[in-house]
Amino acid sequence: MDTINDIAIFFGRALTKIVFETFIKGGFVADSLVERPMPGVRVVEPVPMTREEFERVHDPAYVAAVIGGDPTHLAWSNGKGWDEWLFASVAISNGAVRDAVLEAYRTRRNSGALSSGLHHAKYERGDGYCTFNGLVAAALAALDAGARRVLILDVDAHCGGGTASLIDGVDGIEQLDISVFGFDSYRDVANSRLVMATGSNYLEVIDRELANVVDPGSIDVVIFNAGMDPHEDAAGVTGITTEVIAERERMVFAWAWANQVPVAFTLAGGYIREGGATMDELVDLHRLTIATAAAVN
Repeated sequence: MDTINDIAIFFGRALTKIVFETFIKGGFVADSLVERPMPGVRVVEPVPMTREEFERVHDPAYVAAVIGGDPTHLAWSNGKGWDEWLFASVAISNGAVRDAVLEAYRTRRNSGALSSGLHHAKYERGDGYCTFNGLVAAALAALDAGARRVLILDVDAHCGGGTASLIDGVDGIEQLDISVFGFDSYRDVANSRLVMATGSNYLEVIDRELANVVDPGSIDVVIFNAGMDPHEDAAGVTGITTEVIAERERMVFAWAWANQVPVAFTLAGGYIREGGATMDELVDLHRLTIATAAAVN
């Protein structure tokens, strides 16, 4: 890993007509990288994730429902609906996560995916605006490539209960989950730890939990679910400001750098609300992650 701004960001545009931040904000972030480029940051088209890759993580009956739209209670279980382009869209976004993780593992350099809607998806259904769990699928791909230890560091505002349930008992994949809201909460399992934080102790909790990671130098790749929804203007909690988020990103990437662990990040949560963040402001929050990942790479 060198201190050179050179980072691959994987992104392919969603085809679905469902309008929600999970499906559309990656495009706004990608457009911003054209309009306001960052030195050394390159956007790369991902290889879509296959049906077989999804079926390693999810019930084949659920995968079939997302592809075909039937039964409706499964096809619509992500909470935002279904159309004929949903499967192709999530195949692109989840494939971007897998490609970013493999890029980081292969090159020992940071990488990223402009993807959201991942960590709530369960084995047999979607949940919380998440259709498939590309975090777990990408971690399995890293293990297939030779990794022995993959850490999913989830700082989305909400708990990653889907991820915890899917990796329970899976050797080589672990999760550190730092949340500010209790949605999708779960009891700790052997390889997934959930820690709740507040607006007043957010950075203190992150610093403590990173310091408590056992033998971080043995981690082959970190999958950083870098949600912006803890931010007080992006559907989060009072006290988590832009400055706090910027420091969070600095802390995470500095910790990874100190332990010589490459990071593959995803956008995760972050929402526009009346009286809160605009799309432009949300894009700028996500650009903090990209800029920090590129600054030490």
